[in-house]
Amino acid sequence: MTFSTVSKSEMPLPGSIQDINHRVWVLQDQILIAVPRKDSVSPVTIALISCRHVETLEKDRGNPIYLGLNGLNLCLMCAKDGDQPTLQLKEKDIMDLYNQPEPVKSFLFYHSQSGRNSTFESVAFPGWFIAVSSEGGCPLILTQELGKANTTDFGLTMLF
Repeated sequence: MTFSTVSKSEMPLPGSIQDINHRVWVLQDQILIAVPRKDSVSPVTIALISCRHVETLEKDRGNPIYLGLNGLNLCLMCAKDGDQPTLQLKEKDIMDLYNQPEPVKSFLFYHSQSGRNSTFESVAFPGWFIAVSSEGGCPLILTQELGKANTTDFGLTMLF
């Protein structure tokens, strides 16, 4: 079952993410990094929930979701750092974001799925996508360059 088939859920759905090079997301010192999948590695379980206010967002960009870490009050967000948007992990309850009367754009991502690959585009900064460097062990970043030096395609597996 894919995330899109259960996108109307009112509870965050647990899942796991790995990139096309089989690197998984792990939490290290409050920073998400991508490392090769191994038996000794414990990937984070993510929590996803759709935005309730899709009518206020751009259409045909993907499913607007909040993306957090399951069981932790940490959510991914995009903020400006100088001239460039950056990906940050902020202490926030994903249900607080979900229950807001308006979309909290800095915490929203357009999730698009093509076959088994998913991309996550910032709602606050259109054209910027969650990415991992081609080198392992680096923090997740935002990039505008799809399919170039950084990996922007991820496998999303729902755990329900």
